[in-house]
Amino acid sequence: MGQHSLIYSFVARGTVIVAEYTEFSGNFTSIAFQCLLKLPATNNKFTYDCDGHTINYLVEDGFTYCVVAVESVGRQIPMAFLERIKEDFTKKYGGGKAAYSCC
Repeated sequence: MGQHSLIYSFVARGTVIVAEYTEFSGNFTSIAFQCLLKLPATNNKFTYDCDGHTINYLVEDGFTYCVVAVESVGRQIPMAFLERIKEDFTKKYGGGKAAYSCC
């Protein structure tokens, strides 16, 4: 896998992007966001093909994890990446669930 295989990623709660990362410039950020607005809120995995890239989504428990990848990398690597991002994000932030302690 080349260093340019995964080019943009974000985590969103609903339609609000709460974290994102890329080292590249291009219109893939706006295209990925436009697709986010059209995704069903149900837990599922989605992949869209666009101009030699795939836009891959993992929707789970109100959060959407996205990665834009070069089409030649396939679908397995982007989906494995999204599972890892979901695990790391959930461990670090508790999946958006506030932790309260009493008394």
